[in-house]
Amino acid sequence: MAFHFQSPAVIQSSRVTFPKAELYVPVVGGLQNASARSAINDKIRQTERSLVHDQGSLSDPRAEMIGYFETKTNEKNVLSLSVFNYAYTGGAHGLTLQESLTFDMKTGKSYTLAELFKPGSDYMKRLSDLVRAQIAARQIETFEPFKSIRPDQPFYIADRSLVLYFALYEITPYAFGFPYFPISVYELSDIVNPGGPLGRMDVND
Repeated sequence: MAFHFQSPAVIQSSRVTFPKAELYVPVVGGLQNASARSAINDKIRQTERSLVHDQGSLSDPRAEMIGYFETKTNEKNVLSLSVFNYAYTGGAHGLTLQESLTFDMKTGKSYTLAELFKPGSDYMKRLSDLVRAQIAARQIETFEPFKSIRPDQPFYIADRSLVLYFALYEITPYAFGFPYFPISVYELSDIVNPGGPLGRMDVND
């Protein structure tokens, strides 16, 4: 399958503030398709608003909120990034939420996990088995034996790998942080959608 790869996106940081909060939001530019740029930035803003909402009230006098982001992939028409929101709203410690987005830079399409794989492929079992093997190999302490990822498991793409992750407290104690499970695209090549973002990671420029 032939691809025409455009230049990487230009990603700038926009500072957004409101009482007790300071957010640094990614703003994507430098794309050939203006409607794709608009769709990507709209999705990012929607995600930022959702994270703010999910953190709840900042009514505690000591409350604070900080937002930031990390770019994971910006090549081969694939933009994958993670948006973080840390908030202290009272209690023993604050909580960091993370959402990740993976886009086609030519069209602005945002990908779900299922869309990374061929239709009908049992991607959930394959990925769950690989995560379970990493938990054992890395001796990760989980609350209970790991069974399966979710169909919409959070992910991003980085360094020719699919990185699955879980929220704080979801499968491990808070002190462990976010549990990340990188899986090489080459371990998944037989089920990867060749036209999707993972398919492009295996294409030479």
